[in-house]
Amino acid sequence: MTPQEAQHAAARVMARCDELAAISAEPGKLTRLYLSAEHRRANVLVGEWMRESGMRVWQDSVGNICGRYEGLTPGAPALLLGSHLDTVRNAGRYDGMLGVLTALETVAQYQRQGRRLPLALEVIGFADEEGARFGVTLLGSRGLTGQWPQEWLAQTDADGVSIAQAMRDFGLEPTAIAQARRAPQEIRAYLELHIEQGPCLEAADLALGVVTAINGARRLNCVFSGEAGHAGTVPMGQRKDALAAAAEWITAVETLTRAADPHLVATVGCIESLPGAANVIPGEVRLTLDVRGPQDAPLAALLAALLATLLAQAQTICARRGARFASEEFYRIDATACDSDLQRRWQAAVEQVQGQSLALPSGAGHDAIAVAAQWPVGMLFVRCAGGVSHHPAEAVRQADVALAIQAYCLTIAGWDRV
Repeated sequence: MTPQEAQHAAARVMARCDELAAISAEPGKLTRLYLSAEHRRANVLVGEWMRESGMRVWQDSVGNICGRYEGLTPGAPALLLGSHLDTVRNAGRYDGMLGVLTALETVAQYQRQGRRLPLALEVIGFADEEGARFGVTLLGSRGLTGQWPQEWLAQTDADGVSIAQAMRDFGLEPTAIAQARRAPQEIRAYLELHIEQGPCLEAADLALGVVTAINGARRLNCVFSGEAGHAGTVPMGQRKDALAAAAEWITAVETLTRAADPHLVATVGCIESLPGAANVIPGEVRLTLDVRGPQDAPLAALLAALLATLLAQAQTICARRGARFASEEFYRIDATACDSDLQRRWQAAVEQVQGQSLALPSGAGHDAIAVAAQWPVGMLFVRCAGGVSHHPAEAVRQADVALAIQAYCLTIAGWDRV
């Protein structure tokens, strides 16, 4: 693909991101949740674009939209390309969508040239990566890899609608989930392009970077229990203020994590103070802790050590303040290493189009986590403005997208054998 062709392709991608951003459940905001009417509309639109690129199109039994550009030999294994089409609430327009649409442009380039590879090219728009509706993540990619337990069907959204009922309303059959699973021999590898969702590429003044691994994560529900009391009558020295204990700990989380290792991060994302009255000393505080780090053994050990230190610090603070602390892990996912061969392929392509390549881990989760249980995965990051994501201010440069599409085409072109 020439630089001029890449610029035209990037302009189409940017315009299509705008079109998809208009498919939203909330006026003036981008919210597109799994098994919603907006999910259906997005699948229809992306399916039309897939057909324009010469692909056979279908929607699988968990709601992923799929397209296949046949290889030189019908029925050959496929290179799977793509990302997700669902969003968080009040989202940006590039998280997920950019990966699907750039993948489509690489296939469209083959169609325009009348070329085919020994391998087929498949593009997938995963139905649910974010988990914003039902609180369970990677539903689309876990369906593809056969990692969908039956109990997930009972998960409900904020309105009490179960996944099973939502599937029926969408026109899918809950008992047919297993049909989405692809056999191992059908797919050779998975490539995913995604915005970085962080500041590293911008800091390095580079458009593209190759992902080494997707960080592991552990999430805990934590409770600080003190003693509620009248805000005007209990002396400061006699209080058992749960919120004050939690606040001291939150600052300790930040301090201890910074000191542990630059690759580790910890976040207190949700907090609830009870009873929640202006004239009552908080008697209980509930909050979440999210701790993440890359896979390699030293950092995995550091992650475990950091978590132990943070929980011990909470107990120390509570003992001094006459409060109590309890925690329960509710989510754990191991870090996912990207395939070394795919990293080399991405790196060679990136060096060709931008002169150098930066290797970096992903702090955010991606569909590649689920896919890696079945096939090799490789990821390419594209610079995003300020590292901002999951926010309407999310932005990418068209010139960066053009370079990304060139790198995508170069990486795929190197696949000359089944």
